[in-house]
Amino acid sequence: MNFLFAWRYFRAKKSTNAINIIAWVSMSAIVVGAASLILVLSVFNGFEDLVKSLYTSFYPDLKISPATGKTLTLTADQLKKLTSINGVHALSLVAEEKGILVNGDIPTPAYIKGVDSNFTKVSGVGDHLEHGKFDIGTEDHPEVILGSGLETNLRVDAEKELLPLGVYLFRRGSTDYSADPMASMNHEAMATTGVFRIQQDFDDHYAITNIGFVKRMINMGPDEYTGAELSVSDPNQALIVQQAIARLLGDGYNVQTRYQQNLSLYSVMKTEKWVIYVVLTLILIVAAFNMVGALTMLVWEKQKDIHVLKALGANDGMIQRIFLSEGLLLALMGGVGGILLAVIICVLQIKYKLIPLQGGSFLIDYYPVKLVATDFVLVLSTIGIVALLASWLPARKAAAQPIALKS
Repeated sequence: MNFLFAWRYFRAKKSTNAINIIAWVSMSAIVVGAASLILVLSVFNGFEDLVKSLYTSFYPDLKISPATGKTLTLTADQLKKLTSINGVHALSLVAEEKGILVNGDIPTPAYIKGVDSNFTKVSGVGDHLEHGKFDIGTEDHPEVILGSGLETNLRVDAEKELLPLGVYLFRRGSTDYSADPMASMNHEAMATTGVFRIQQDFDDHYAITNIGFVKRMINMGPDEYTGAELSVSDPNQALIVQQAIARLLGDGYNVQTRYQQNLSLYSVMKTEKWVIYVVLTLILIVAAFNMVGALTMLVWEKQKDIHVLKALGANDGMIQRIFLSEGLLLALMGGVGGILLAVIICVLQIKYKLIPLQGGSFLIDYYPVKLVATDFVLVLSTIGIVALLASWLPARKAAAQPIALKS
């Protein structure tokens, strides 16, 4: 009943044309506000998915690291039990240390990550080769895959380089750092076989080679590693597998999911999305000022109708609900229109890549977008709340009108 009155008031011709103009302006402002919210949130969702996919390519489903210190011990019996846990797809052992790569007289610091033959089963690095091949060599004849940033800094062409790179890694147990740092490092040469490009944090800092070579260079024991990386058969069961591994290994080991390995990244992205939402909601609040004006003028015009309804038995609550419904009707029509407009733009962007990214240094050359159903619910709920708050004062004023049938 309340929405029926509201719909009739919306469609009815007003005695003052300004009322119609203000109503349409307020609804148009809500269209713009709703479309802006959906578009920006969708672009943010697209970038969030892109960043997560890039980090997913480098970080494993689960990672085992030492609770204290830099190394952990995993015996053959422990490794056998780990791989037999239900849900574990593959396990790769890792020996990682910060060192120096040298090409001629160009030294560049890098994380030298030694991995075994199972690494490509737990990581997507092999799927992101820019050129060359994924070949880590052997302990005695090491080969290395460089991040694209390291390749640039070292001024090499990893696929065609004839001269090997020099690699320096600190020996564990060395005590001569102050006298001669280089004397405390093992030095060897290794050939370059390929380059990966994932994300700048990885591309500028990581070089991947075989684990036997790294362990020999830094004097690690047979069962010593800096970590172990695992992939799971079903990513949705990662927490269950994590708990099983934690029970097996005990308190001396940290077992982290991909989310826990990148906790700060995910927290920042979530915070940014809420900040964007709050800022863009201000557009809707500004639109609400127009709605207050439109409803106030409508109350003034419909004074006689209000008096008649009250004379027929309508109470103050009913009158207030009618004008609250009018405000909700204006807002929801604008909100639905804005969402439809945003969906059309997003679909066109997904299909035709209409809006390019400037700069040319990104992995993609267009703005990524992703439509999420919960964003629609969030935006419509926000519009409804703003509309109720904006309509409350004019509706209360309408309800307070005394009965006065005589002019």
